[in-house]
Order: sequence, then C-alpha cells, then structure tokens
Amino acid sequence: MTLWEAVVLGIVQGLTEFLPISSTAHLAIVPALLGWQNPDLAFKAVIQLGTLAAVLWYFRWDVITIVRDVFTNGPKARLGWMIAVGTVPVVIGGLWLKPQIKHMNDSLLVMALALIGLALVLGVAEWFARRRPHGKELADVGWREAIAVGCSQAVALIPGSSRSGCTIAGGLFFGLTRETAARFSFLLSLPAVFAAGMHELVQQRHSLFASEAVTWNLIVATILSGIVGYASIAFLLGYLKRHTLWVFIGYRLALGLLLLGLIATGRLGGS
Repeated sequence: MTLWEAVVLGIVQGLTEFLPISSTAHLAIVPALLGWQNPDLAFKAVIQLGTLAAVLWYFRWDVITIVRDVFTNGPKARLGWMIAVGTVPVVIGGLWLKPQIKHMNDSLLVMALALIGLALVLGVAEWFARRRPHGKELADVGWREAIAVGCSQAVALIPGSSRSGCTIAGGLFFGLTRETAARFSFLLSLPAVFAAGMHELVQQRHSLFASEAVTWNLIVATILSGIVGYASIAFLLGYLKRHTLWVFIGYRLALGLLLLGLIATGRLGGS
C-alpha cells in the first residue's frame, strides 16, 4: 500500500462509517475499481479506531456522563448497561463467525447483495417511520429497543450491510426517531469497534507494523478517518432532523446493481 492509497482509504472510511452505506463495502469497492489490492480485515478494523475517536469526541459529554453514572448509579446508568447488553450479540457473532466474515470480506458479490438487501430493509423501516406521528427519543429507549438494535448490529457483520444502516433500521422498526436511532447507533458502536480494533491491533501487530512505511500508512489512514468521520457524524445527525433515508436507500440500490453488473460482465471479480 502506498501513502496515497492510505490517504484515500482513510477518507473513504471516515465518509462511509457513519452514513448507512457500508464502509466495508467501499473499502473493497474503491481499491477494486482503482486496481489496488484489497486491504485486509486487520487494516480495516484498526483504522476504525479513528472513527471511534470521532464518536468519543463528538459525544464526549454523553460518554463521560454515562460512564460516571454507571459507577455512581446515576440517571444515565441504565443507558450505559443497555449499551453493554446491546453489544453482546455482535461480540458473540464476531467470535463465532470470524472465519466466514474474513472470507466474505473479499467477496464483492456478497457486498453487492448486502447493499441491495439492506436498502430494501431500510425502505420498509422508513415506511414504518413515516406512518408514526411521533418517535421515541433517547430517554425513551428501553431494554426491548436496546436488545433489538444490538441484534441488528450483529447483522452488520455481513460485509456491505453497514453497522449504522442495520442499527438505524432496527431503531426505526422499534419506534425511535431517525436522529435518535442514529445517536443510539453511534453510542452502541463504541464497545464493539474498540474491541474489534484492539483485537486486530494486537493479533496482527507484526504485519501492521512490519516496516516504517506500513506503520505510517496505518497512522495516516486512522487519523484521516477520525477527522472526516467527525464531520460525517455532524452531517448525518443534522440531515436526519429534516430529511428521510431515501437518498441513502437509492444510493445503496444503485451501487449494488452497478456492482452486480460489473461482476456479471467480468469487469470485477465477485468471489
């Protein structure tokens, strides 16, 4: 990987991690279209630590309050425990299905089908959301919603599905507003992204830091993903206050169909 490739991939990660369009798919599609080597799972997991830092900084006062209240049994302690319980499904799924996930990480066909599949699910969720006059705010999130969104996050282990897309859809199905679903999605992602990133960082440290150039590529991509990711969070939360998800649904469908076309014509490998 060249430094330029690391720059591009870091920006792509930051742009797509929080929008419901799948960062994993874009981190595979962009290199495939440009003739670059597909980044391995460890690289993708570690540069997510940059977007993790973006979430921590953007929601720093919420995170500080939640952590403090968990230890002091304050008013937001319940939210902290719901985030912890909601993380369990993705941890179990990630450990149990790691070999399959690693294999699917190289399959553009799987990603194309996941892009289209979740677009349809988001369309149904958006239809449900528009039929409700009022949605639940973050203070209204209960155990049922937390567990449902947590299970939705586990579905995002399928490359191309999108962590934010799955969790926002899960939140909409259980009555959350679009903005609340996104906010809870971002907070819920913190433990899982941290665990996945640190696991790969430790397990693959020899390849990730094989040389000075490789190390700098990883650092640059991670920093850029954090900077761009912060802007992406601010954009999405502001956007969802006034708009629906249809622009993202349309984008997912178009990209998924384009990928299927490129695979069918042999311009891209699907396996």
